[in-house]
Amino acid sequence: MTVSATRWDMTNVYPSLESKEFKIAIKKYKSALDEMEVFFKKASKADSKTEPKKLGKLLGESVDRFNALFELSNTINPYIYSFVTTDSHNQNAMRALSEFEQMSVQASVLNTKFQAWVGTLGKAAIKKAAKTSDSAKAHEFALNEAAEQSKYLMSEAEEILAAELTLSGGNAFGKLQGTVTSQLTVDFELDGKTQKMPMPALINLRSHPDEATRRRGYEAENIAWEGVKETLAACMNGVKGETLILDKKRGREDAVHASLDFARIDRATLDAMLGAMKDSFPMFKRYFKHKAKLIGKEKLAWWDISAPMGKTGKVYSFDEARDFIAENFNKFSPELGAFAKRAFDNNWIDAEQREGKRGGAFCMGVSRVKESRILANFDGSLDQVGTLAHELGHAFHNECAYQANKTELQQATPMTLAETASIMCETIVTEAVLEQVTDPQEILAVLEAQMNNASQVVVDIYSRYLFEKEVFERRAKSELSADDLNDIMERAQKAAYGEGLDEKYLQKFMWTWKPHYYTSGFSFYNYPYTFGLLFATGLYAIYQKRGAEFVPAYKALLAATGEARAADLADQFGINIRTKKFWADSLAIIGKRVDRYCQL
Repeated sequence: MTVSATRWDMTNVYPSLESKEFKIAIKKYKSALDEMEVFFKKASKADSKTEPKKLGKLLGESVDRFNALFELSNTINPYIYSFVTTDSHNQNAMRALSEFEQMSVQASVLNTKFQAWVGTLGKAAIKKAAKTSDSAKAHEFALNEAAEQSKYLMSEAEEILAAELTLSGGNAFGKLQGTVTSQLTVDFELDGKTQKMPMPALINLRSHPDEATRRRGYEAENIAWEGVKETLAACMNGVKGETLILDKKRGREDAVHASLDFARIDRATLDAMLGAMKDSFPMFKRYFKHKAKLIGKEKLAWWDISAPMGKTGKVYSFDEARDFIAENFNKFSPELGAFAKRAFDNNWIDAEQREGKRGGAFCMGVSRVKESRILANFDGSLDQVGTLAHELGHAFHNECAYQANKTELQQATPMTLAETASIMCETIVTEAVLEQVTDPQEILAVLEAQMNNASQVVVDIYSRYLFEKEVFERRAKSELSADDLNDIMERAQKAAYGEGLDEKYLQKFMWTWKPHYYTSGFSFYNYPYTFGLLFATGLYAIYQKRGAEFVPAYKALLAATGEARAADLADQFGINIRTKKFWADSLAIIGKRVDRYCQL
């Protein structure tokens, strides 16, 4: 069902893509790049033997210049992206994005040069120099991380070439996938009326209350993907092929290695979490089997996974969703409630479903105005209310950093921790719904929403991890056809879902529309979601014990996620993420919800 929803307002950032303000910002960005180039030629002559005070000044000015540069790019890029993601037919926006990306190659090269230079200094020299400069001291974590990651750089010439070629390589394939999937429509009969339905809206039919509609949506979706599968397979091969070549040249151990560093975790942490996830599958299979029983089946088909259960009798208008979220955020923290109200009141959210708009949901910070913007595809379901809360959590995470006056470099948060606030906010809303309902059918509906989300983030994410891992392993030997990708996807789903689903009706085309697989230079955009769910679940349990006194420490954590490794931040709450126990304990909390669900 389509429910009236808002479009976002970007006019306080720049009046338009054609405005003089936007053009001035572009010129300023280009000038800053050129000035940085000149500065860096002199600065990079310093080495570990340079007098600490002089080196500290150079390091301090370097991070100050990068912060100014990133503030500009993290304003211009989201502004352009706001048009590209909501209207893939907008040729002016596409052109502006391409031109900006061309300029940003210089920024990427400068960043690489800086990383290589810092790597030659060594941590001891950085530590001494940082004591002499406030800016360098404030960014010592970023400087040490840059030095550490410099081990995985190619030669300067190779890094420059890679940055330039990715625009017509992996990055171009990623954009093509976004364009193809956002412009694809299907003529579909709904409520007695045939309408041209964009793929995000068709995918949302997975939560339609009528099974016949869900099944027809699943079948129509598969027919549509069949028509574009080879194009999307080429996109996948392009992105993964580029990544494999660059990872090998940079000395990475395997495809997972770079993602671990970007996530600021180690293999022990990932292995502990994956092990706990796999151990939890019998628990989730109980949920799947009980849901199948309630539906009147022996096993669930793919189109049943997100089927609503019980009765909420509720389709939320956008205004109702807004009020409910703000009210319950306020109970957690008045500051969080006021923040949500500000986001709604100032039209930070583009929630309307329409052709040409990308599917899914995301949040992006806009640095110059210190605000966020949220994309969603709102359909009035409880699931979409949770999605709005989730994305507002990301926005609040940004807000905590803005309030703490964190610089751009200090805000560079890994995905593992970037999901903390989003899942916390989603939990606040779903738990609030659960507290308010008393009718068993309404309780079932809310628990279903919780369990469906948890199963997607634990079970389905595990299948996506297996899928991507095998894709990388096989792509190293040869290109993969669309049928190859379908086969890998189906086997990964069987390994994760097992007897929980009817293996005759899985979703082999799951790889086509997930943009996470097509992000050049950012692989395994999957397990961080599980990290976020289970880490936030553990934090929520602490909040339930501590109450209001938890909030200041939580806000401080959010503000600091760009300045420490995940394990060190978790230590502040007495959490050891390198042991399976922590992850198992968080999964046990979800297990109690499964128990309650299976009693209904």
